[in-house]
Amino acid sequence: MNESPTPESIVVGIDGSKAAVHAGLWAVDEAISRDLPLRLLYAIQPDDTESVRPERAARKLAIAENAVRYAFTAVEAAGKPVKIEVEITQERAITSLIRASASAAMVCIGAVGAHHFQPGRVGSTAAALAVSARCPVAIIRGQGDRAARHAHWIVVDAGGFADNGALPGIAIEEARLCNSPLRVIACRQTGVRDSGDEGVTQDDDRRILANLDRRLAHWTRRYPDVRVEYAAVHGSVLDYLAESGRSVQLLVVSARDHEHLEQVVGPIGNAVLHNADCSLLVVDHRYL
Repeated sequence: MNESPTPESIVVGIDGSKAAVHAGLWAVDEAISRDLPLRLLYAIQPDDTESVRPERAARKLAIAENAVRYAFTAVEAAGKPVKIEVEITQERAITSLIRASASAAMVCIGAVGAHHFQPGRVGSTAAALAVSARCPVAIIRGQGDRAARHAHWIVVDAGGFADNGALPGIAIEEARLCNSPLRVIACRQTGVRDSGDEGVTQDDDRRILANLDRRLAHWTRRYPDVRVEYAAVHGSVLDYLAESGRSVQLLVVSARDHEHLEQVVGPIGNAVLHNADCSLLVVDHRYL
């Protein structure tokens, strides 16, 4: 007999940490805006050995239930009209989250510090999920309170527009949901031309920004209440964030360029985002 498909929801990875609860609080508005339930998902890490003593299994289940209950209570206390669901699985966290992403509108998890990365590889659940999920992934820093940060920028990397037509719309919709301004940045590495005629460089920047304005015209007309600005950045998106202090609350990037994505979610990118107290939204248009 075929199993019925899991209904669509906003999934939040719960692990007993405050960061996970903050992700749940941030995700509430995503669920409400889509009229979807918020699903709190806890994955119990399987033991390496086949034989597990009953008291150990019971203790792990109790820890999971307590963590979910804590997150449930925090979300409920926010007093917003969202339906909350709970799921506890018996598998690795990354396996469970990727499986859940197949039927989710978005997966949200709390960010971890740079010290959680192992040298030489992208080692966190967040990084692995960003690369492999089958829906947008939000990696949340801070308290999860959008209202407290509405003056901070939502920033989208325009480098992903070429292969991800959904990116501009997602970014401006996030800005509207957060009641925040949107900054569209076009990053280009400083090169030989930049060391030459400054007038040529400025003309290039103006052309780039004018093109971005045209590409977003449909969305700016649709959401005239969202303030949108454009900026040409000489350097990488991480350079931009490092120089922006804590004025950016959310960076929106495409999942299509795996090399660029792994830089953003890898150890260096994670450290920059951590210092900027900036959350990350990774979007792949194939799964929207």
